[in-house]
Amino acid sequence: MNLIEAIENRRSIRAFKADPIPDEILKKILKAAGRSPSYTNTQPWEIAVVSGKKRDELSRELYKTASSDTPVTPDIPKPLVWPEELERRSKEHGERRFKVLGIGREDTDKRKNLRLLNFKFYGAPAVLFIFMDKNLGEWSIMDIGMFAQTIMLSALEYGLGTCPQAALIDYPHIVKKYLNIPESKKLVLGISIGYPDNEALINTYRSMRVEMDEFVKWF
Repeated sequence: MNLIEAIENRRSIRAFKADPIPDEILKKILKAAGRSPSYTNTQPWEIAVVSGKKRDELSRELYKTASSDTPVTPDIPKPLVWPEELERRSKEHGERRFKVLGIGREDTDKRKNLRLLNFKFYGAPAVLFIFMDKNLGEWSIMDIGMFAQTIMLSALEYGLGTCPQAALIDYPHIVKKYLNIPESKKLVLGISIGYPDNEALINTYRSMRVEMDEFVKWF
């Protein structure tokens, strides 16, 4: 798969096979990601790879916390308001995904259960947590975005799928406790990674993209 094919084929996987990922493959992916650009070559990313027993323990604790509707306390606040056009895209995306799964607008239980799957890492055998120093700001977050994209594209080379999950930063105190990460670090993103279950209904969904002319101006 060449680079353009990888970009065009990348999608968020929300159902994985339990098959473990060989450590050597994960190392190759993360080594490639380490080549990502960063402001003045600061390379601000710090990453924890979680699998096996530790993955299962962390999943149970996060799932229990989220199930009880515990208020979220992310290190990086999520947007509360979107510009009108972005808000429309987000709502349409959610409704189309629910429709594929046969979940109605008023079915709050099924919608909640769908969200809770985040904390089971969608069945992925491994999850990557990306941190940065709390003193860093927007430029470093942008750097980590490029780092995360490189992980997700590199994974395709080895037949792996990924899902970047904002939900996995909802309870950073739990993640840091289980992974012995100091409070001087911000949890920026979680990425579930594994072999896609292509038979799962949820993986048949494809998000829409706006046409190029909607976001490009030529001068």
